[in-house]
Amino acid sequence: MGDAADSAPFVQLFTDGACSGNPGPGGWAYVLKHPASESEKEASGGAPQTTNNQMELQAVIEGLSALKSRSRVEVVTDSVYVAKGSSEWMPGWKKNGWRRREKKSWKPVKNVEFWQKLDDLLAAHEVRFTVVKGHSGHPENERCDELAVAAVQQFKS
Repeated sequence: MGDAADSAPFVQLFTDGACSGNPGPGGWAYVLKHPASESEKEASGGAPQTTNNQMELQAVIEGLSALKSRSRVEVVTDSVYVAKGSSEWMPGWKKNGWRRREKKSWKPVKNVEFWQKLDDLLAAHEVRFTVVKGHSGHPENERCDELAVAAVQQFKS
């Protein structure tokens, strides 16, 4: 870690995705906290036809996209898929042309366009992931869930 990393602001990004049916209408949300200034920003959105994993990924993409400069980011998510994918699986996928082994053959990585966007954003920041248990009373996770579920409603008639 160089001096540049030390001077980068530290932020916490809480994210969640929701889907009504899988696939079905979905929502994503994030709460971005800058502990030093105590400022907080939240946002949410969704898609009419998506999956839960895509919304979990979109939440992190949107939150990281909201950062104006290189930051040290703790992403707090209840998605093991996003956390493991980002920190463990992605290097192998990239090395193999965004493919993964399935039994004896190579298959394209699911949600590859989301992973590639996320990969670019992860390169722009110093990111670590913390996985929390969903629906366990974690205040920011609960808030993200509430926002994501509300975002789903706009696509339901």
